[in-house]
Amino acid sequence: MLQRTLYLYQRAYRGLSPSVWLLAGVMLINRCGTMVLPFMTLYLTQQLHYSVTQAGTVMAVYGAGAFVGTYLGGRLTDRIGFYAIQVFSLLMGGIALILLQFVTDFHLLCGSVFIFTLLGDTFRPANQAAIAYYSDVETRTRAFSFNRLAINLGWAVGGGLGGWLASIQYNLLFWVDGLTCLAAGIVLWRFLPVPTESPADRQTGGSAVLAQAKPVSPHLLPHRDPFFIAFVVCNTLYLIAFMQLFTIVPLFFKERLHISEGSIGLLMTLNGLLVVAIEMALVYKVEEQKRSKINLIITGVLLTAVSYAVLALSGFRNYDDLASTGPVIALLYILFVTFSEMLVMPFLQSFTVERASPATRGQYLALYAMGGALAQTAAPALGSLVVAGAGFSVHWLAISGISLLSAGGFWWLGRQLPANPA
Repeated sequence: MLQRTLYLYQRAYRGLSPSVWLLAGVMLINRCGTMVLPFMTLYLTQQLHYSVTQAGTVMAVYGAGAFVGTYLGGRLTDRIGFYAIQVFSLLMGGIALILLQFVTDFHLLCGSVFIFTLLGDTFRPANQAAIAYYSDVETRTRAFSFNRLAINLGWAVGGGLGGWLASIQYNLLFWVDGLTCLAAGIVLWRFLPVPTESPADRQTGGSAVLAQAKPVSPHLLPHRDPFFIAFVVCNTLYLIAFMQLFTIVPLFFKERLHISEGSIGLLMTLNGLLVVAIEMALVYKVEEQKRSKINLIITGVLLTAVSYAVLALSGFRNYDDLASTGPVIALLYILFVTFSEMLVMPFLQSFTVERASPATRGQYLALYAMGGALAQTAAPALGSLVVAGAGFSVHWLAISGISLLSAGGFWWLGRQLPANPA
């Protein structure tokens, strides 16, 4: 049994190019310092003493900057190339992040957060285009999953360390996060090979995921692709639910379940470690068995609905019950939401790449990432308003409903495809 498991993991990592490994290493360095985002809501409410509504507004501006940044990143990736955009984003984003800690005025902070995320999120489509460039059809989904492994391993380190640093002083989060961005940018600039051909000239073959949904014209732009637009809408709904993990959930853990910052950091670490330990082997096994990708996505989204239903149940317990059951509720939520993302995220990314032609890949990835940025905007903005007006339990029930709507949308998209793909 153990030998078969080890062999499965060995095969899961086989065939990935050295550049894919380097990109994952850069992402690991960067994400080991990812501390500001998961603790931003707590920083705003606990140290700057903003209201929940004000904190939600800042987090919504955070998402708006990401929305604009991903759009610009996609356009510039197709025009300039992914190499320069990644280096610029990491270096400028790191500097902006270090400076952000010195801004405390509400309106200035909103503007500073917008600039920081605009600079930082141009990285997303450029990085995904780089992964697609340095991988082939057979390894592409695993290449994206491997990059997510690096993200989540870094998240595990950063989340745990961030909780400890936040318990000492919140400003330390900005220093560590900013410096790791700068370090990642330097490593990428120094060691990643400069592409010898443009992505538009590099042929990638057929799609491994939902292949028969591929557009006819290689020059079709994403905003003129109705199927892909519907796909992005469903993805955005899912991400509105998933991104509660980084915005309202830490506040809920602290205020309702009475969990300390250090324990919140450990729960975030558990999320990352589970992805690191399981996702690559899971993706390889699923692809080897030719399992339906769309059904896996639907299952993952449904697990998200279950995870927030678990949080909603805490509203029916009194304070004394939550003192003992709060950590159990939080642990169940982390388990459900983690397995959800492992079934959803890798296949969403690979579909986006394969849907596009090499000439339009940056713009497709930008629209995909813009959906995520829109979710990043809507999640804290709507969440803070609902929590302030109706309480946490109503909010979690609404998020479960949004997850069910997303699952229904993906089911409908799957019905538009022939029976044999995905």
